[in-house]
Amino acid sequence: MKLLSTAAIAALALSLATHAAAEVQRYSVIFGGKNVGHLNADVQGERTAIDFDYKNNGRGPTMKEVLRTDASGLPVAWDITGTTTFGSKVEEHFARDGKGARWTDATGTGSAAGTGVYVAQSGSPWATALYARAIMNAGGTTLAALPGGTLTLTKGQTLTVNGAGGPLQVTAYDLGGIETTPDTILLDAKGDMFAALSTRQVIVRAGYEGEAERLKTLAAQWSTDRFVAINKKVAHRYAGPVRIRNVRVFDSKAGTVGTPVSVLVSGNKIVRVEPLSAKGAAGETVIDGAGGTIVPGLYEMHAHTGQEGALLNLMAGVTTMRDMGNDNAVLDKLVERIDGGVIAGPRIVRAGFIEGKSPFSANNGILVNSEAETVAAVRWYADQKKFWGVKSYNSMNPAWIPALVKEAHARGLKVAGHVPAFATADQMIEAGFDEMTHINQFMLGWVIKPEEDTRTLFRLTALKRLPALDLDSPKVQHTIGLMVDRKVPIDVTLGIHENLLLNRDGQVAPGAVDYIDHLPVGAQRSLKQQWIDTSAPGDDAAYRGAYDKIVATIRMLNNRGVMIVPGTDTGGSFTFHRELELYQKVGMTPAQILTRATWDMAKYLGQDATLGSVEQGKLADFFLVPGDPTKDLKAIKRIAMVVKDGAFYYPAEVYPEFGIKPFAAAPVVRGAAK
Repeated sequence: MKLLSTAAIAALALSLATHAAAEVQRYSVIFGGKNVGHLNADVQGERTAIDFDYKNNGRGPTMKEVLRTDASGLPVAWDITGTTTFGSKVEEHFARDGKGARWTDATGTGSAAGTGVYVAQSGSPWATALYARAIMNAGGTTLAALPGGTLTLTKGQTLTVNGAGGPLQVTAYDLGGIETTPDTILLDAKGDMFAALSTRQVIVRAGYEGEAERLKTLAAQWSTDRFVAINKKVAHRYAGPVRIRNVRVFDSKAGTVGTPVSVLVSGNKIVRVEPLSAKGAAGETVIDGAGGTIVPGLYEMHAHTGQEGALLNLMAGVTTMRDMGNDNAVLDKLVERIDGGVIAGPRIVRAGFIEGKSPFSANNGILVNSEAETVAAVRWYADQKKFWGVKSYNSMNPAWIPALVKEAHARGLKVAGHVPAFATADQMIEAGFDEMTHINQFMLGWVIKPEEDTRTLFRLTALKRLPALDLDSPKVQHTIGLMVDRKVPIDVTLGIHENLLLNRDGQVAPGAVDYIDHLPVGAQRSLKQQWIDTSAPGDDAAYRGAYDKIVATIRMLNNRGVMIVPGTDTGGSFTFHRELELYQKVGMTPAQILTRATWDMAKYLGQDATLGSVEQGKLADFFLVPGDPTKDLKAIKRIAMVVKDGAFYYPAEVYPEFGIKPFAAAPVVRGAAK
């Protein structure tokens, strides 16, 4: 995309200034090809009322907004009420007058005397068009933002779209400065929003829903163009061997850190790990490890990844991810680009997503409506010969699970997943699940009634019943006994439950204290906002008690020898570091945690012949941190270098592309020839 010219800005600004007619702008929310909600904006001159509501996978935001703007398009009043995706209440208010601006959101209250456009914490995507128009009206490409930061506007492609209102010319814009990745919108000739785009979801003007798939494809291409450009800047491929001097290697099999050595890499392989006294050869690139520790690449075992997540996870030392459900065609392209070195990201192990059709379906992977369709879906994934296994989801009919498991095992696929609604973890274990997914799914059967429906947010809100649960009761011990006897691992995703149960408005999320100050202002505000509604008497204490009970359950599982599989379901990267850090609460040492996230997972996925440890002849997938992470696990949050598939990356060069302040300086490189 390119910056707007002065002439283009002036022309569009004139159009915007003269556009004040009353109208209702209606939009459909499209996810997975399905209409899952709406965004309606009733525009009456300078006053706009917005109704935004969608539900995918049984959850989504419900928001009402009323805002007023001045002649330059800046908000002077903005009131937002409703509930977030997971149900927490929203009461956000903004006002500007001659004395300055004042606002209240989930992080607390704030004020400013200066000018700038207020960026709503819980505003609908319609707000992105408002910010774009405000920047254009200001006659530039940037604008100061409140509560902080600077918004940037970049113009992209103009295209023609067709629908009930006839052909329209619309232009793409990227709005940056709020989150780690710009928001992409399409504006029509009047400056009104036509669509808000992402690679997974499209919010498009009513009557033009037929363009949704095309627009999603374009969004994916524009995103790819951005990440291709980033990769060209930050992926270092050195001519000849690379010697990483003065490092200690974490032995992922023994769980120990050795004495200072040099690690020699050629192409994408580890040639040798040799004494520090060994002399290098002519033509080597030498990287000074400064006494830091080299750790084998981490395995993030619960991802639903895209291009941004792929790169940020790689910078977090994650060199392999297990994707637990995605748009199959989109993931095909992502894997192709990563494996081809076009963009940067981890190696991806795939689990095929299978979901039953219902009003609460997650619109992903393959949706089925019968046992025969379920078996056919398993066969399709098996025929692709690129899936580790299949993942079953909430709306699956429990009666179809035995046939799913039988077919999967017959075709060499593993089975993992949620406990379907109206079923129990015991039934899934007995049916042959190879792995359980999410600790809440595992525990719910102990505290809910058979007829209660877990396809909605109830599967989260019901957790407040956990404090009363006796973990020594027969029903609990029976389920845990099944896990032990059948050697079934569990992907607990403890971090997402910490966020769900402990985050509170106005307080930094417990898991984010080490990185929040490094993020853009919008991301920081999100990390001071709770996920669920705790306003009812007793709910705050109940949810806190539920978290304690979850930790105690995982500790019991770990003590009984059940394998805890490390994954997040929250995008990984910084949250994956937190996931690992939390395992100290369930009785694992830092060394055991690192072994679990490296060597154990390589063996679990059948990749230990080439990955999982830093040894001669193996693939050079590893990262460098200052300090010793076996003594202080927080060291993995300060990564100086990541090596994967022959490319060397320095997070200090990558993070600024996302508005993130780096955590560690890049190492000194001598004799480098790219």
